[in-house]
Amino acid sequence: MRHLRMSAIVILLLTACGTGNAWAEEPPAPKADAIFTHGNIYTGVPGASSFHEIQRAEAVAVKDGRILAVGKTVDLMKHKGPSTQVIDLGGHFVMPGFNDAHTHLASGGFAKLEVDLAGTKSLDDFRKRVREKVETAKPGEWIVGRGWDHTMWPVKELPSRWDLDEVAPNIPVFLVRVDEHIAVANTKALRLASISVASKDPQGGKIDRLDTGEPSGILRETAQAAVWAVIPKPDHSKRRMALELALEEAARWGVTSAQDNSSWEDFQIFEELEKEGKLTLRIREWLPLDDSLETLQAHRAAHPQNDLLLHTGMLKGFMDGSLGSKTAAMLAPYSDDPGNSGLPRYEQDKLNAIVKERIHAGFQIGLHAIGDRGTEMALDAFAEALKPSQNKDSSGKEVPSQDTPKKEAKPDLRFRIEHAQVLAPNQSARFKELKIIASMQPSHLLTDMNWAQARLGPKRAEHSYAWQEFLRNGVPLAFGTDFPVESISPFRGLYAATTRRSEDGKKEYFPAQRISMDEAIAAYTSGSAFAEFAEKDKGRLAAGMLADFVVLDRDITGTTPAKLLETKVLRTVVGGKTVYAAK
Repeated sequence: MRHLRMSAIVILLLTACGTGNAWAEEPPAPKADAIFTHGNIYTGVPGASSFHEIQRAEAVAVKDGRILAVGKTVDLMKHKGPSTQVIDLGGHFVMPGFNDAHTHLASGGFAKLEVDLAGTKSLDDFRKRVREKVETAKPGEWIVGRGWDHTMWPVKELPSRWDLDEVAPNIPVFLVRVDEHIAVANTKALRLASISVASKDPQGGKIDRLDTGEPSGILRETAQAAVWAVIPKPDHSKRRMALELALEEAARWGVTSAQDNSSWEDFQIFEELEKEGKLTLRIREWLPLDDSLETLQAHRAAHPQNDLLLHTGMLKGFMDGSLGSKTAAMLAPYSDDPGNSGLPRYEQDKLNAIVKERIHAGFQIGLHAIGDRGTEMALDAFAEALKPSQNKDSSGKEVPSQDTPKKEAKPDLRFRIEHAQVLAPNQSARFKELKIIASMQPSHLLTDMNWAQARLGPKRAEHSYAWQEFLRNGVPLAFGTDFPVESISPFRGLYAATTRRSEDGKKEYFPAQRISMDEAIAAYTSGSAFAEFAEKDKGRLAAGMLADFVVLDRDITGTTPAKLLETKVLRTVVGGKTVYAAK
């Protein structure tokens, strides 16, 4: 018996010395590049007991641009090595970085270099800002600006060419409304663009005229193209300056990813910035639906699709215009403009064909649709694209293809409708049926609620900006801002989504469509990530995810609505690196 006990002791000693596995030491914990400690971390990960309870943590460790671990400060210090940077968050609120699902970064940057007409309070104020630019303009220079909104003026009438001629008779002037769906040009600009009494309205556009047929200066939708064609293009340095300004603005507001609609020339500058290590924002750049398939495929192949910082993505097409410009395509006329039902940008058959062709070429499609008719056009095009391939018999009648398998694995297409502001009663159900993502910008409501019900009438308005209706019907939401149509600040969007009140709190717009703060945050983070096929990398703070997060000066899940609008970003982190820190 004594010998048996001694043998057991020897075995245990040998095991402890490494000849067995039972008592082997745990491998050393991997060392982090950085550990962010003592924070109030909202991970975005649902709790085990309830989806509506989001897990919280205290610290996050980062290695090679991804999250190594999330947990308590004391537990994560095992990942501290000789070169690990330790950053004390001082108890501040931390959350996944905002992923703005709809931006125009180049437009936002150029808005800071051109005449800034945002916030003009009257036609006189509008002209005053133009006059100031005229006084410093160089010979041959165009005056371009954007941001005006006549619905905010005491006299809510559109400006005309003659209003501009008074302050700029000899310099071409072209000024784009805040929504970019209409613009006003002075007489000099119209002449350079060859727009006259004899000009015809282009497909999807309109030249406003007097009773005499004389152009008034207002150009709607595609009618703007004639002027853009003659405005000198910005050189490389000016374009880069504009994009750098837009990147700074995104970082300042805690935006770590953007799904962007800028030009191919802009994308090439983003590539340049990435090579120089100066790209501070993850960008998924959209391409124009109307470009030739050959061009689209060449642009897709020009940059690696697996680049997590920059790549091309969705194809964007326009079904209609905007409510503010009364160019959104409606199934019935505007309540405050009975002779107008908006401007559809496509004929349905052509739209169906182009969408189907590009889906079969492997592109994700997103269609801008604000009015209920525009939405119906988009829904019909997506439904048509999902039908089985068809052949035609000798009489021209379509018959099912014999080559099509009876049971095909359904591709993950993730169709998107951008804006989806006005719904007909049955349309949210069609979103679910066709698996369409509603990519929406809640901050639009803060501007539009001043006149939206007058445009739509109470019945249609009840189904406008319908975030709750979409969620109730199981439709995924992805939130953004449409920057620079609205500020890139996500806090205005969170406020609008959760309160549906004006920023002064005095007006309320169909409160039944409100959603919770957790739902709104999800739409701005994990929902936006899903909309760009990136939910395995973005939108939550968990081991293995990209280390993209933002540090705020308050816990936005527990603050009052008024205080929510005052939220400040203290730090923005992309891939574990700080790209913005408040002074």
